[in-house]
Formats: sequence, C-alpha cells, structure tokens
Amino acid sequence: MRRLLLAAVLLTLTACSTSPETQAPSSPTVPEAAPTLTQIEPTPMPATPTSSFFVEKLPNPSTAQWSLVVSGLEKPVDVQHAGDDRLFVVEQTGVIRVLENGAFLSEPFLDLRDFVGASGSEQGLLGLAFHPNYAENGLFFVNYTDVRGNTVVARFSLSPDPNLADLNSLRVIIRFEQPYGNHNGGGIVFGTDGYLYIGTGDGGSAGDPLGNGQNLETYLGKILRLDVDAADPYAVPPDNPFASGGGLPEIWSYGLRNPWRFSFDTVTGDLYIADVGQGDWEEVNFQPADAMGGTNYGWNIREGAHPFAGETIEGLTDPVAEYGHDLGISVTGGLVIRDPSLPDWQGVYLYGDYGTGLIWGLLHDGQGNWQNEVLFDTDYQISSFGMDAIGRVYLIDYVGGAIYRLEPTP
Repeated sequence: MRRLLLAAVLLTLTACSTSPETQAPSSPTVPEAAPTLTQIEPTPMPATPTSSFFVEKLPNPSTAQWSLVVSGLEKPVDVQHAGDDRLFVVEQTGVIRVLENGAFLSEPFLDLRDFVGASGSEQGLLGLAFHPNYAENGLFFVNYTDVRGNTVVARFSLSPDPNLADLNSLRVIIRFEQPYGNHNGGGIVFGTDGYLYIGTGDGGSAGDPLGNGQNLETYLGKILRLDVDAADPYAVPPDNPFASGGGLPEIWSYGLRNPWRFSFDTVTGDLYIADVGQGDWEEVNFQPADAMGGTNYGWNIREGAHPFAGETIEGLTDPVAEYGHDLGISVTGGLVIRDPSLPDWQGVYLYGDYGTGLIWGLLHDGQGNWQNEVLFDTDYQISSFGMDAIGRVYLIDYVGGAIYRLEPTP
C-alpha cells in the first residue's frame, strides 16, 4: 500500500528544548489601543440549521482537490485563525507563525522554545485556541508540555503589535503531570457554548497501565471543560457532569486514550472526537450538541467497539466510525466542512490517518445513520486539519512541513 513502515517510524513526533521554564506573571495585560485588523465576517448561519446546510450523501471526491498553500515548516501540528485573513501555524518545537497573504511574517507570533520540553515523542507545543472575543480582549490559549514533562494550558494576550503576542502575559490556567512522554493529548477548542475544552490523553505507555481512562479522579484520559471568563484562572461550568461530585469537576467526558484532535460543528454545535487507538482500531466519537456530558467512550475496557481489557460495564458509548490497522495506524481528527464554495460537502466531517494519508468523509442523517467512506488517498503525514475565518478547510502535512487547502476542482 503506502509507506506503513516508514510512517510507523515517523509517528514518533519529536521536539527538542533545553531551556528552563520561567515564572509566569499573575495575570495577562491587554493593550488599551492595539492596532486592529479588519475582521472577516463568516458566512451567516441560521439559528436553526436548515436543509441547505446539509447534504444527503457523501460528495464525489473528484469535485475537490488539495492545493498547496505554503511549505517550509518545521513539525507543524495545528493551524487556527483569529477572525481575520491571517492563519496562525503551530510548530511542535515551540513557535507560532503568522501566515499572511501567502507568506510567513519574519517574526513569530509567539516563541515558547524556552518553555517547551520534549523528553517524550508526543510532547511540545501542541494546540492553540483564540478566545471567541479575541478581537476585543486579545486573549488566546496554548497547550504544551513543559520542560518537566507536565501538561500546561496557558493564556496569553496580544501586544500593541497585532502580529506579536506579549510573552510576559503568560498565565497558567491548568497544569497536571504526565507520567509518560506519549498520549499527552494537545487539543484545545472553544465550544459553541463559549467554554474551553481540553483533550488530555491517558498519560501514555501502552494499554493504559495506570487505569486513567476510567478513573474519574484524574484529568488523564478525558476531555475537560472550563469557563475561563467567570473566574481567574477559570471556573467550573455549573452543568459539568461532576460539578457536584462523583469525579473531578473539570471533567466533561472520559474513557479516551488520546483524543489528539477534536472539533465542534460550527453550525450545529455537535462534537466530534477522534481517539487514537492502541494496536488494532482507530475511532471517531460523536457527541450531539444537546448532550449533558459524562459520556464514557470505553477506553481501556474497549478499543473502538471491541473488547480490550477487563469486564465490560453498562453505559459505554460506541464510536460512530472506526477502522482497523490494515488501513492506518493513527487517526487524526478533522472538522465538519462549512466552506460556502463547496456546497456538495456541507455537513461532511473530514478526518484522516497520520500513517497512510487516507482521508475519510463521515456524514450522519440526524436519525442515527452514518455514511463513512475513504475520499482521498494521499502521501501526507496528516497531523491536523484547520479552518479559516470564511470556512475554508486546511490540512497539515507534518513530515512534509506543508499546508494544503481543500478547493473546488476547476
């Protein structure tokens, strides 16, 4: 097929830093009169989605193609927008770069190489999320592993220059220990409810030896949900499933191995979680927007929908899609397409495999039925997907150091 053996080696995502982490100030500072950029208004979406925002079947993949946007990156792992025409690209080594008008600015938006550690294969600077009110408050959040191997989610603010963050504004939101160098999660996303969601991973090694996935007294193997506006550094949303007891109050869902990338449908608010498998199965989980949290996705009792370790229990939620290691070795979560230039793709969740470059389309009909097919067979080592302010979809090739955009075929 493709280069499975090579991909298995390349899956060891390495990054390097030896500088010590410095002490963070107590709170961020936001410039009173920072220069402003023209914000891009996304395509208006109705309060109640209509049929025009969904398709009934998966599209013909020949109607779209992946076009190179930029290359020359070092270990890129995330791409985000801040509501305007720029893209912000995260390099695992600790740098966030600004892509504007097809070229990178000479100075990084943020340089955390003195803060980021990489003693393990899946550590480094891993995720970026801009506050929903970034245009007004200049706040954004990053997820990284520090030089001690701990997970840190930190907040920064903008400097007077809109293309430079204020490094001195660092404020740690949450920090927790990682027992191993892999399965550190890394994704951070603001939901349509305005809360910050954090994917943690089960802490690493193999088979979840510490039982973190099913343990409600640890942050590991979870998706956390925080209100970063109601208190400093955060408050627990009162409707979190364990806010009143029974588990750590920050936990939103659990039973996950390594939810490296997850995303919300910007129209419906539904949550898609791609969870990296152990030895046999990769999976995609789905949580509807009206879910109350507390969902148990089964790890390490199950891998995908299949028994793995221990006795099964009631209340486990099956994935909506899975594939075996005959097709890939590490799922990379994507996003639901809402690009106005791709009308036949509306509502399709796109996800891929890091090792083989296959890209699937996943579509549901609202009645619990799912279509799931391979749409593209590429040579990319897919570390992440992203979206710009007008809904166009991007793909990151980690090893190739490049970003591609999904565009209508001419």
